[in-house]
Amino acid sequence: MKIIERYVFQSFLIAFALAWLVLSFVLTIGLLVQIAQYIMQGIPMETILLFMRIVFPETLTFTIPLSLLVSVLLVFSRLSADSEIAAMRACGVNLLAIMRYPILFAACCTLLGFYVNNEIVPRAHELKNNIKALISVDTGLKLLEPGRNIDEFEGVSLFFERKEGNWIYGLRATEYLQDVTREIRADKALISAEGTNIVLNMYNVQVEPIDAKRPGIATFGRITHTIPDTRRQREAFRKEKDFRFSELRKTMRDLRANTDGLPEDYRKSRLSICRTLFQKRFSEAFACICFVLIGVPLGIKANRKDSTIGMGISLAVALVYYLILILANVLQKSPAFYPHVLIWLPVAICLALAAVLIPKNL
Repeated sequence: MKIIERYVFQSFLIAFALAWLVLSFVLTIGLLVQIAQYIMQGIPMETILLFMRIVFPETLTFTIPLSLLVSVLLVFSRLSADSEIAAMRACGVNLLAIMRYPILFAACCTLLGFYVNNEIVPRAHELKNNIKALISVDTGLKLLEPGRNIDEFEGVSLFFERKEGNWIYGLRATEYLQDVTREIRADKALISAEGTNIVLNMYNVQVEPIDAKRPGIATFGRITHTIPDTRRQREAFRKEKDFRFSELRKTMRDLRANTDGLPEDYRKSRLSICRTLFQKRFSEAFACICFVLIGVPLGIKANRKDSTIGMGISLAVALVYYLILILANVLQKSPAFYPHVLIWLPVAICLALAAVLIPKNL
C-alpha cells in the first residue's frame, strides 16, 4: 500500500469508526431508555443483557451502510476542499487507486451484512418473540405492562389493571377453545411458573360460558388455570422473518411445490413474502458498497462552497434507497407488483449513478 493510499484509507477508517459509534448511539438511545426503566423496576441484569443482545444486531443493518456513506463524504470532501485531490491529479496519481481500499472495505462490510441479515438478525427476531417464554414468569411479569392486551401466549389473551409483584388485579382472560370462546374475570390472581407452564391462581372468579353446552355465568371463590408449555407453543409459531438463510430457502421450495396443498392465493402471498424478505436481506447488504460508490465521486466533486450540497445529495440517495425498500416491504403480500424485483431498484439506481459520476471525477 502506497503512502497516499494508506493516508486516505486511515482517514477513512477513523471517520467510519466515529460515524458508526455516533449512529449506533442514536439508534440505540431508545434501548438505553428501556434499560433504565428495567433497572428501576428491578429486572435482573441477565435479562437486560439479553435485551441488548437482541436489539443491537438489528441496528447493524443501518449503521454500517450509513457510516460508510458519511465517512467517504467527510474524507473525500475534505481532500477536495484542501486541494489535495487536485495535487494528486497534478502528480499523476490515479484516483481509482485511492478509492480502491475504501471500496474493498465496503465489499467486506457487504459480506458481513449478508451474514448479519441472514443469520444474526433472524435469530434476534426469534429471541425477541420468545423473550417472555425464555425467561422466568417472575421476570416476564415485570416486563408486561398493565392496561394492555397480552397476546404472547397461544390460545389465551390476558388483560389486567394493575400489578404488585406477582399479584395482578382486575384480571380478564379470554380463552380460545376449539368450540367456544370463554371469558374469565377475577378480582385478583397470583401468577407463578411450573417448568414452562404458567399457573394462574385466581380469586373471586366469574366464567362465561362454562363450556359450549352450558351457556351462562359460573361463579367461583378460587380456581387455578394453567397455560401449558408456553415456550413450545411460541416456538411453533415462527414468522418468516425468524427464518435463517437455509430455512427461508427451504420454505420457498416447499411453497413452489405446494407440498402442503395450500389454497393458491394464500400460497402465492406467502411465497411473495418469503421472496421479498430473502431479496431484501441481500439488497440491504449491498447498500454498503452502493453508498461508497456514490459517496466517493460526490465527495471528490465537493469544495468548500458546495460540500453541503454533496452531503445533501448523498443523504437524499440514502433516503430514497431505504424508502424503496420500505415500499417493497409494504407490497410483499402482493405478488402482482413483483416486490422481490422492486427491492433491487435502489441498487440499480446507485450503480447507474456511480457509473456516471466516477468517470467524471477521475
